[in-house]
Amino acid sequence: MDLDHALGSHAVAGEMPLNATADPTADLETALAHASRLMASDPALAGEQAAEIIKTVGEHPMAVLLLGVSHRLRGDPERALESLRPLAARQPNWALAHYELGQALIRARRGIEASAALQRAVKLDPGLPKAWLTLGDHLMAMDDVEGADSAYANHIRHSTRDPQMLQAATALVENRLPEAESRLRERLKQAPTDVAAIRMLAEVAARLGRNEDAESLLARCLQLAPGFHAARQNYALVLHRSNKPAQALTEVESLLADDPGNAGYLNLKAVVLCRIGDYDTAIELYAAILEAHPDHPRIWMSFGHALKTAGQQQRAIDAYRRSLALDPGCGEVWWSLANLKTVRFSATDLAAMRAELAKTGVHDEDRQHLEFAIGKALEDEADYEASFRHYLEGNRLRHKTLRYDADETSSRVQRIRQSYTREFFEQRAGWGAQAPDPIFVVGLPRAGSTLIEQILSSHSAVEGTMELPEVTSITRELRAQGDPNGTMPYHDVVHALDDAALRALGQRYLDHTRIQRRTDAPFFIDKMPNNFLHLGLIHLMLPNARIIDARRHPLACCFSGFKQHFARGQSFTYDLDDIGRYYRDYVALMAHFDAVLPGRVHRVIYEHMIEDTEGEVRRLLAYCGLPFEPGCLRFFENERPVRTASSEQVRKPIYREGVDHWRHYEPWLGPLKAALGPVLDAYPEVPAGMAGENQRH
Repeated sequence: MDLDHALGSHAVAGEMPLNATADPTADLETALAHASRLMASDPALAGEQAAEIIKTVGEHPMAVLLLGVSHRLRGDPERALESLRPLAARQPNWALAHYELGQALIRARRGIEASAALQRAVKLDPGLPKAWLTLGDHLMAMDDVEGADSAYANHIRHSTRDPQMLQAATALVENRLPEAESRLRERLKQAPTDVAAIRMLAEVAARLGRNEDAESLLARCLQLAPGFHAARQNYALVLHRSNKPAQALTEVESLLADDPGNAGYLNLKAVVLCRIGDYDTAIELYAAILEAHPDHPRIWMSFGHALKTAGQQQRAIDAYRRSLALDPGCGEVWWSLANLKTVRFSATDLAAMRAELAKTGVHDEDRQHLEFAIGKALEDEADYEASFRHYLEGNRLRHKTLRYDADETSSRVQRIRQSYTREFFEQRAGWGAQAPDPIFVVGLPRAGSTLIEQILSSHSAVEGTMELPEVTSITRELRAQGDPNGTMPYHDVVHALDDAALRALGQRYLDHTRIQRRTDAPFFIDKMPNNFLHLGLIHLMLPNARIIDARRHPLACCFSGFKQHFARGQSFTYDLDDIGRYYRDYVALMAHFDAVLPGRVHRVIYEHMIEDTEGEVRRLLAYCGLPFEPGCLRFFENERPVRTASSEQVRKPIYREGVDHWRHYEPWLGPLKAALGPVLDAYPEVPAGMAGENQRH
């Protein structure tokens, strides 16, 4: 889609001044073609020739385009826009004009307008591979990974002339993944070193959730073509998604060595740094990106997320507000403000959110976030009935996008209880890696785990990290060993592991989480709440790790989860019946482990922590084998990064007012109460029948 192609093919013999021939039309085309070909080697001279053409024949569209491109290539995007803006307005259906306008807007740091121009270009002419590639790079720089992936797929589709590859690329763009995979595998049988086909097959694998396959394919692609930067960017992204931040950073640094100012690469580096807790560096990177590209709303949002986690609340609010000024319909930013838990929306804010929600064509994801944010605004106004209606609608919208099955969770829990017996653990006593470093905090989200982490990390011997995904990564790999499709439980594989294998898993956990640790404290916290489902594995591979169960009143905990729009996971929280059943299964499973591993898990009842903070803190530290330190009672002075929804709440002293806040919504919690059953009445104890059932296992 270069300018020569747009002009057509013309033979150009030297510099031919306009009107030097008897055929003015041929003369004009020749002059335009010559200016176009000069652009790569001498954009200034090309611009001069374009200007001469305009003086002679008026504002010929191609001459105006060439003049604008010349200014852009000479580093003057504002002068380029002086030519290209009116040109695109006069030529609304000329794809090339909108493409070049998009290029100039990118250089002028006007990202939203650039996106619109590039989208217009590819809509007018989908067969423009360079426009798709530019759009993909731009969307990646704006942190729109999904949009970038689609644009890159279209770039592949429209840059190939091979019928077999074209069919595969078309299937990929249209998300017909089995067909795309079949065609690409057939292609690679014929041409095993076709790096474009390998990269496309990796994209198919990534979309299907087969990250290990995607990794292997991209590694092979880069082995064959080390300079294939688009593949390396894909590789870094897949490594990041696979919880391999160190390897991801290596690939990003390689990309930046070649193109240090690439906003997409810098953004990806910032994202990975946030994953490993290096927020100071990530904040610097986001600030640098925004200095160069100040109108990228998603980058402002990511900047806000990093600032919030680092405890810089006012700067986070300012970043979120800047994002909304650029894109007032972005529901995720409105929810991010609400999710600070300390921001009270003004009447103007509420009216703005309602106006966005009332618009036609609002994306479901934005609608979900807006419903939750409006629910929070109305909750702060004590309009609880209206607040609940919005929370309910937000949950309904989110729930319909998920595939959560409460029966499946109950079966899974029953399977665990049957698999991990007292005798099973006794036979494996002393196995696994003996290091005592990790302290696991488990339970349900919104049960007080962040408070426990903040208290413990205020001790001189303990470092707080985050909700580490490492145990989940290990279980995923174990599941794949027993079932290549990764759909069966992993527990049968665990039963077949010997001491050496379990010790290796424990050591792997310690090695892979090392990147999260910033101090030389001997202990660190992993507060992934859902790890309660993996306590059997945790005990076997790390028998000396501490395990703390954070428990909160079932109605308080469950409703707090129900009104929380989680960034990812926790798919059981978007229906009152689902979350009630999940809480009940959790209590049953923890009662089972209390029976088969007596004293192994220390339980912290949230309400007890509120009523007798010092007593509970002393008992907690004693369980961890740590001496009491007064700083643990002043946890709110701890300035470490906090990466959960409770980040601002744990930066304040404990207060009792929130304990019974759920009672404002009690009239509408009937389905939740029914799902909880006897667990609700027995709290904080375990229903007698449930405990007895565990004893029989």
